[in-house]
Amino acid sequence: MLGQKEIRATLPHRYPFLLVDRVLELSDDGSHIVALKNVSANEPFFQGHFPDEPIMPGVLIIEALAQAGGILVGRTRRPGARAGAMGVLAGVDGFRFRRPVRPGDALRLEVTLAKMRGAVGKLACRATVEGQLVADGEITFALADLSAGG
Repeated sequence: MLGQKEIRATLPHRYPFLLVDRVLELSDDGSHIVALKNVSANEPFFQGHFPDEPIMPGVLIIEALAQAGGILVGRTRRPGARAGAMGVLAGVDGFRFRRPVRPGDALRLEVTLAKMRGAVGKLACRATVEGQLVADGEITFALADLSAGG
């Protein structure tokens, strides 16, 4: 299990855009991660989406899954990856949103490395709340050296 200190050491994101609170499982072979996002009524996006019926935006659910994938990739040494390379979003495929995520929900983020070819990979993603599927789809990422401007 990883806490905030280890998460912040792996991801460049910071509040209010850090959307992973804790890592519950991380496979030794770097193929799977389960993380948690505790959705609070104090989240800044609830002020405008929608104040009388607060719902976590789907794009932020995808971002939370991508961040969990970033932890998976960032904590696993990949062949051919340069030191300091970071996974960046390259594509989103087939996402479906099955039920709203509301304040008070514990969003469980399940990400599996489905394919890795060179510096490009694909993640199979699922988000659940209390065992119910909230969203699922695939995220494509590329390993990039952001320190070099690329």
